[in-house]
Amino acid sequence: MTEKRQFLGIMFECCNVYGRIYKNKEGTAYIGRCPKCLKSVVVKVGSEGTSNRFFRAY
Repeated sequence: MTEKRQFLGIMFECCNVYGRIYKNKEGTAYIGRCPKCLKSVVVKVGSEGTSNRFFRAY
């Protein structure tokens, strides 16, 4: 059985589209791009973070 990759749901306000960004191999951040304009987004993982799984990127 394959392991499911952890992701965050992101509403990219730049192009009004939804996408997912995935955790890097080191487990230190979620990294991805807007599926339409390719603008980058990085969300760091930390001990004082949040349990939310969906966000908006401006």
